[in-house]
Amino acid sequence: MKFQLWPVVCAFAFMFMLGAPPAMAADNDKVAAELKAIIDSGEPAIGNEDNDERVIEVYVFYAADRDYKPIWVRDTGPKSKAREALAVFKAANEMGLNPANYRVAEIEKRMGATSPRELAELELLLSRAFIDFGRDINRGRVVPKTASAENAIMAKELGPLTLIDGAEVTDSISEYVATLEPQTREYYRLKLALAEYREIEKKGGWPTVPKGPALKPDMTDKRVPIIRERLRVSGDYPRDAKGDGDFYGADLVAAVKRFQERHGLTDDGIIADNTLEAMNVPIADRIRQMELNLERRRWMDDDLGGYYIFVNVADQELKVVRNEKTIHTARLVVGKPYSRTPVFSEKMKYIVINPYWNVPSSIANNEYLPKLKKDPGYLQRQNIRIFSGAGDNAAEVNPYNVNWSSMNRMPYSLRQDSGPKNALGRVKFMFPNRFNVYLHDTPQKSLFEKDLRVFSHGCMRVQDPLDLAALLLADQGWDRSRIDVAVAGGKQRVINLDKPIPVHVTYLTAWVNKDGSVNFRRDVYNRDRQLAAALAGSLPTDERDGTAESASLGE
Repeated sequence: MKFQLWPVVCAFAFMFMLGAPPAMAADNDKVAAELKAIIDSGEPAIGNEDNDERVIEVYVFYAADRDYKPIWVRDTGPKSKAREALAVFKAANEMGLNPANYRVAEIEKRMGATSPRELAELELLLSRAFIDFGRDINRGRVVPKTASAENAIMAKELGPLTLIDGAEVTDSISEYVATLEPQTREYYRLKLALAEYREIEKKGGWPTVPKGPALKPDMTDKRVPIIRERLRVSGDYPRDAKGDGDFYGADLVAAVKRFQERHGLTDDGIIADNTLEAMNVPIADRIRQMELNLERRRWMDDDLGGYYIFVNVADQELKVVRNEKTIHTARLVVGKPYSRTPVFSEKMKYIVINPYWNVPSSIANNEYLPKLKKDPGYLQRQNIRIFSGAGDNAAEVNPYNVNWSSMNRMPYSLRQDSGPKNALGRVKFMFPNRFNVYLHDTPQKSLFEKDLRVFSHGCMRVQDPLDLAALLLADQGWDRSRIDVAVAGGKQRVINLDKPIPVHVTYLTAWVNKDGSVNFRRDVYNRDRQLAAALAGSLPTDERDGTAESASLGE
């Protein structure tokens, strides 16, 4: 099948007539002539019908204004730049990518080309591969929403002509490639950790710890030497420490606590099911986790702002960052697996003290209507009022005057007034978004003590929210005492932020802290698996297109 290149080529031919292009260099005129012949013929000398767009992009580059001058080869053979590009492609696994995606075997096989036709085909193959590689390391291999419709972020990417122009003018392909990667410390640290874990894998990884009863400090267990070696391999236990046989002593307890902290577990030093399960995750799985999170880092902008809120849903944590320093952290409760908190960025514009809670229709129908059928007074005890109509025409409804058993859908609107039972607590932080999720207080404080905090309908419940409000409003004359007075007043109050604050809601299951500690979290929403499938091109349609129930829930 021939490509429809004639309109493009003819247009460029007209441009050349208006202004004659520079003469072909003497050392590449034969290859240039072959490039022109390939492009004029419209035959797919590289690629196939599944990636016609990329092939056309390459062809347009050569036909546009360079008189088919090659970048990677000359008439006598491949340039050193071609060999450097091949070396960079081969090292793609250092960035969590697969070298095979850049056709390294075919390029390497063609590096011995001598005829103008063979060299022209190698030239096109290298350019096509470099465009793919440059795009992948710059903004990721897949569009975020391809992995999940809940990824409501758009990764910006460099155009093919920009990428290939940069490759031509650079004196060092490897140095140019380094500028295309994310320019953040977080990405760089994870990339280094990936290399370290690959070295551990080459040496055999870590041993599997046998199952058994919970192991507490000062107990004796035959598994202790295996645990000690497991943690020595991962760097949690000092390599020069000798240990004490089967005794679970203080030095190993400290190592277990470090391990638990890195994996988001309660750092109590008790080796029970969750800790044992985390220890026995194969190193190959941890390496894959790092690769997936390097992809997520490529989706993100390098500059998140000078002052912003960073939420990691997988970690169920929030941090406030100013001038690259974390100035506040808080635990979160996030969406249940069936009402998942999405990934997006928006700007916080206002804070509401003593908010009402307008109950979303999904909760009213799925949760409250069945309870009203059994007990008409249920909502009254929750301080939730029932209204018919809207706005000025809204009228409160007496629940005991309604025949709830005859209803399949809730015909009324529900509103929970401010107070100690309000589902949103005493404050909510609003950054308007299409999912209608936000940060807010909660009366269920005990949930923050749990390791796994996935209990909401999609919103993010934040620990110590009044402290967060005081921090965010400090520049507007609001300290904690003033906020407490407003809360005690009981009336709803909206406070607009003088300067909107970016809020970045992410999902990261692997990262490296500034101290070098490598952190992993459970994939509570199966998004690692979905991303891996998307990268492999095999994500089922129902998973790719299924939006979370979190949309428009608001709690």
